[in-house]
Amino acid sequence: MPRFSVIVPAYQVQAYLSECLDSVLSQSYPDLELIAVDDCSPDACGAIIDEYAARDARVRPVHLAANQGLGRARNAGMAEASGDYLVFLDSDDTLTPDTLRSIADRLKETGEPDVLVYDYARTYWDGRTVRNQLAARLAEQGPVPFRLEDRPGLLWVLMVAWNKACRREFVEEHGFAFPPGYYEDTPWTFPVLMTAESIATLDRVCVHYRQRRQGSILGTTSRKHFDLFEQYDRVFAYVDAHPELARWRPELFRRMVDHCATVFTRPGRLPRGSHGEFLRRARAHCRRHRVPGSRLRWRHLLVRFGLHRTFRACRLAAAVRRRTLKAVVKLARVVRAGALRLHYRIQLRLPVRSDRAVFTAGAGRGHGGDPGALEEAFRTHTPHIRTAWIARPEHQHAVPPGPRRLRPGTAAYWTALARSKYLVTDDVLDRGLRKRHGQILIQTRQGTPLKHMGLDLQERPAAAHGTDFAELLRGVDQWDVVLSGNRHSTLVWERVLPGRYRTLEYGSPRNDVFQRATSADVARLREGLGIPEDAVAILYAPTFRDHLRTQRPLLDLERIVRRLGPRFVILARPHPVHGGPLGTGGRVVDVSGHPSVESLCLASDALLTDYSSIMFDYANLDRPIVVHTGDWEAYQAARGTYFDLRACPPGAVARSEDELIDIFATGHWRGTRSAQLRAAFRERFCPYDDGRAAERVVRHVVLGGTGLPPVVPLAERKPVPSACARSPLATLPQPSGSLPVTEGR
Repeated sequence: MPRFSVIVPAYQVQAYLSECLDSVLSQSYPDLELIAVDDCSPDACGAIIDEYAARDARVRPVHLAANQGLGRARNAGMAEASGDYLVFLDSDDTLTPDTLRSIADRLKETGEPDVLVYDYARTYWDGRTVRNQLAARLAEQGPVPFRLEDRPGLLWVLMVAWNKACRREFVEEHGFAFPPGYYEDTPWTFPVLMTAESIATLDRVCVHYRQRRQGSILGTTSRKHFDLFEQYDRVFAYVDAHPELARWRPELFRRMVDHCATVFTRPGRLPRGSHGEFLRRARAHCRRHRVPGSRLRWRHLLVRFGLHRTFRACRLAAAVRRRTLKAVVKLARVVRAGALRLHYRIQLRLPVRSDRAVFTAGAGRGHGGDPGALEEAFRTHTPHIRTAWIARPEHQHAVPPGPRRLRPGTAAYWTALARSKYLVTDDVLDRGLRKRHGQILIQTRQGTPLKHMGLDLQERPAAAHGTDFAELLRGVDQWDVVLSGNRHSTLVWERVLPGRYRTLEYGSPRNDVFQRATSADVARLREGLGIPEDAVAILYAPTFRDHLRTQRPLLDLERIVRRLGPRFVILARPHPVHGGPLGTGGRVVDVSGHPSVESLCLASDALLTDYSSIMFDYANLDRPIVVHTGDWEAYQAARGTYFDLRACPPGAVARSEDELIDIFATGHWRGTRSAQLRAAFRERFCPYDDGRAAERVVRHVVLGGTGLPPVVPLAERKPVPSACARSPLATLPQPSGSLPVTEGR
């Protein structure tokens, strides 16, 4: 008996069916049977199913003699099922990697509940992935398993069969089945949830719900949308047959009225001229199933009373109101922009304030990076200078006490840009900036360059993304000082971003924190991230791929930690361009929202990256670094690099996921050869990162070079402390031999 019976009904989806079946058969949890039901599809669905059945014994094909519809096709699949749990999947959707393993683990944790509800994300043709807006209702906090009365909000999660795993014996005991017609999920979902003695949730995206441009059932104009009324009749008939469920009638009534309003207002569902009839049917159903005292919104009331013309008039009035409001907002923005431009011009005529400095990093992403370290150094070594920090509204909370907080586009923001003597950034400060005589603009850049930058991108259209290089150089002309962490960076910046600025090869200010950190600081950071005391924490920080529209993970992190064993934890930090978390919970922790990458570095025991510049910063910790170069050729062709990372890496190099697992499992990631590679890498790229880079910059730029501290040689720097006196690395097995210098290591 398999653990899961995955039931996939198929009808006219030949273009998507293979991807759907592959997503099931490639699951890391193999204890399943895949029941693929050919609903007498006129295309190649039946042949595709038979091909998969011939290749994989877990596939059980079912061919219906006539088209039965989605509901009855699912019933045919259930009749063949023998698994402990039933999992439904539409044939144009897919399971995400490791879904069945996550479901199996959650079922075991929660005591084999009758129903497990999990999350989904909508996927679009342009590559967008949008998670369910009601995902918070699937939170795993609180006692489990539970009954529906404990968390009635589950009734408002999308009422479909494919976001639930149902215990087969529970389904058979109560005789649950799908009816014919559209909206067949409705009389399945509500009875199942109301009847279940035990329910659990899984806060994880398990299904990618494809939003097809055309061809989906709910996007088809048809009178079959009138089936909605019969489906709710079935729901209320089930409640009437089970008096103990009568308490759910008010909630079901509100859900029915809301559903009717959605179908009525959604363009393209009801045939032209049928809206009045639909609303009259809705009114009759509201009278039939009405529960006294039900509180409804205005659009629900219009449906309940069948006010067709009133409904249309209200929709027209709402549309006029939206257009008017949009025009007013647009006019207000134009007036505000003009007022701010006038304000900025006035401020430009006032004297520059020598006791003011303004900072920003990452185009307003928050306090951090080299500008953040310099802002702290300004307050420490030049306390007479008042500092301000520019951050977008969503990042204002990340600005620590001390600097004044500024929001881009405000009057205070333009005043600071016009009158502050010192302007510090690692990106484009503002395209509307007019740098004045007497102002000093410090450009810190964003780490040591491995990938091509600046003018070198002229021959890399996939990476340039339409960059205006003339505009880029006009911005460079405003720079007075550029910071560099090493000779390599100096030579690259002065060639690809030519200008009249001075280069200060003083080290990277953002790495100063590594030399100041104590063992107590590291232990506190690990505790805050929930890292067990004896765990080995791997920080995974990949870069983005310019040549890819969607930034998909190149590594299966769940598989990696599973293969490495319970002592390993991965802190997953995607690049900001990635647009989504890499962690799914458990021992793969999503730290994408953590405000300080330096803190993540300190809290970890090793770094796993690909071509991200974080490797140059992490090398200062003198902790193991592993580089994954699985797509090196593609990345090199699309973006270009300044040296072959595989020839002079900061540690072990893996060309595939299996090689990566082998490097960690055998201990080569922290072996003698890895330490030798890291030492050579540090000597080349970290000669000035002794903890006083920010101080040197401030003393040079502001104090005229007085008291400039000398650089501490690498050999004389104290090692960065580990999390505790007995590092977890010390108890791991040592590698049996040294690691050879090859592209695979």
